Amino acid sequence: MNLIDRFLSDEQDPKAVEKVLGKLNDMLTANEELIYLAVQKRPAVNLLPDCIAVSTKRIFYCTPGNLGFTMNFKDISWKSIKEVSFKEEIFGSKFICVPLHGENIITEYIPKVQARKLYQAAYEQLEDFKEQQRLEDLDERRSSASPVTVNALSEPVEEKTFVPPAPVEEPEDETTLKLRKLKTLYDKHLITQEEYEAKKADILDSL
Repeated sequence: MNLIDRFLSDEQDPKAVEKVLGKLNDMLTANEELIYLAVQKRPAVNLLPDCIAVSTKRIFYCTPGNLGFTMNFKDISWKSIKEVSFKEEIFGSKFICVPLHGENIITEYIPKVQARKLYQAAYEQLEDFKEQQRLEDLDERRSSASPVTVNALSEPVEEKTFVPPAPVEEPEDETTLKLRKLKTLYDKHLITQEEYEAKKADILDSL
């Protein structure tokens, strides 16, 4: 009963919630969770209301059929949705789902409080999905560019970029060569400044 109570916080029709909730739970995939459930409330006769449920992966539309003996389920995943909105009217609100392809899906007579929370839940999930897609696209771009970088680093050619231009001097003796090699090691960040200064002093002391 606790599971049903969670979806009755905004005066949803308990019978309608009970009727669809069990079937919806059976339809959920791994790591998918129901977040909010809204129940239609028509102004006159409301015997067979439609329900809209938002999960972490999609929106479910639940429509009774055959005088309430059956239930038709239609779902649309976040990747197929462009945007969601709602519009308050005299009798409840319209909840509008705009897919990337095809006509808008409009459900009328959703109680105003439920419509607001339905929209909030759907909007947050849609934005989360879009952000996830953006991050995945960035990762793909990085990985497609990375082989060139990795290959460059794995080849000794990369070393050449760190070699400083050789200064024009007199013919070099052994001490000059040692100092130059030491400076090259330091420029390549293979030794610290302290090590560089200490070894330089040793070479100069040996003169």
